[in-house]
Amino acid sequence: MPTIRGWAALGVALALLVLWFGFGEELLLGVGAFLLLAVGAAVLVVRQGAPRVGFHRRIAPLQVHDGDRAIVEVSLSSARRLSQAVVEDVVHGLGAARFVADRVDDDVPVVARYEILCRPRGVYRVGPASILVRDPFALAESGGLAGKADRLVVFPAVDDLQSLPIVRGQDPTVNTSRANFSQTGGEDFFTLREYQQGDDLRRVHWPSSAKRDELMIRQLEMPWQSRALIVLDPRRAQYPSSDAFEHAVRGAASVTRHLFQAGFAPSLWANTRDLVNVGSVEAYAMAMEQLATVQPEARFDLKTAVSRLRRNGLAGGALVLVTGVPDDAAIAVYRMLGRDYLRTVVLAVTARENETMLAFQRAGVINVLGTPGASWGPVWQEAMERSWSTATAG
Repeated sequence: MPTIRGWAALGVALALLVLWFGFGEELLLGVGAFLLLAVGAAVLVVRQGAPRVGFHRRIAPLQVHDGDRAIVEVSLSSARRLSQAVVEDVVHGLGAARFVADRVDDDVPVVARYEILCRPRGVYRVGPASILVRDPFALAESGGLAGKADRLVVFPAVDDLQSLPIVRGQDPTVNTSRANFSQTGGEDFFTLREYQQGDDLRRVHWPSSAKRDELMIRQLEMPWQSRALIVLDPRRAQYPSSDAFEHAVRGAASVTRHLFQAGFAPSLWANTRDLVNVGSVEAYAMAMEQLATVQPEARFDLKTAVSRLRRNGLAGGALVLVTGVPDDAAIAVYRMLGRDYLRTVVLAVTARENETMLAFQRAGVINVLGTPGASWGPVWQEAMERSWSTATAG
C-alpha cells in the first residue's frame, strides 16, 4: 500500500488532473499521469519483494538471570535486491528494536545486533518480527510478520552462598563449602524406571530401552543425607510488599543453586503440582523456570499443600523453608516435614525475629533473616557458622 509520501503523490496527481481538465494544459496531464504510474509501479515492486524476504534470529543465551543481558542477532536476506527494509523485533513485555536497512543485496544477509536488559524475572516471547519493504522513493510499502517466535526465560537473581548445614557425615572444620557425596547419586545400581523430563541422558539403559520401546533410566542409589527439599511459601499475606516476595524467590533460587552445585540432590516445590527433582542441568533449568514464573496467592492453604507433599515419602538431610514473616502455618510445615530431615533451615524475609522464629530456634531450626535489597550471602554464612557450634554429632 502507499506510504504517506505515496498518498501525497496521489493527491498531487489528482489535483493536476483536475487542473488539466479545467485548463487543458497537456503538461499537467503528463505530470499527473507520471505520478500515478510511479505510485502504481512502487506498489507492484514492494508486493513482489516482500514475500522474498527471509528473517532469522539468534538469542544468546536463551536462559539468563534477572539483571543479566542477552544479545540478539538478527539477519535479513532477500532473493532479489531491495532498496529499503524496516525491521521491528519485539520482546513482549520488555521493549522493541527497530532497524532500517537502506539496501539488501541478493543472497547477502544484512546482520544487526541488539541487547536486552532482562528484568524482571519471567518468561518472555520474542517476535515474530515485523518487516516492511519499501521502493527506492518510499512511495509504497508492503510487509508482514517474519521469522518464528522465540522464548526467553529470565531466572530469578541469585546470590553466592557459602557453607552448608551440617548433615550426617559432614565435618564443618574441613568441609565448609562442599558436600562429601556425589551429585548424581551413588555408584550402586538400584533400579530401572521410565524416562522423565530433565533426566540425564547419560543414564539411559539402552538395551532395556530397545526391548521396551521407550527410554529407561538407570536409577542409582542416592545417599539419604544428600537429599534436600526447598519449599517456597506463596502466601501473599506473609510478605509486606512485592519486593519482599521477590527477595524470597531470590533466596529459594540461591539455595537451589548452592545445594545443587555442592553435591546435594535438592527437590523444589514452588506452588506447583509436582516437585522438581534437581538431579541434572536440565532439571535445574526446569526448577529455575518455575521460580521465574511463580506469583504470590491471596488465598492459599499452605498446610494442606505440604501435607500432600509428605505423601511422597520425602526425607533427607536438609529441609529449607523460604517464607516472609513466619507464622503458625510455618510451624505446622516444620512439624509435618522437619522430623524426616536432619537439619531444617528457615529463610525469612523480615528484619527481626518474632515469636514463631524463637520457637524455631528452640527446636534447633537454623533461622536466616534477610531484607529486600540485601544479599542472602552474608546472613546465610553467619547462620551456618553459628549452627556449627551448636550442632550435635548425629
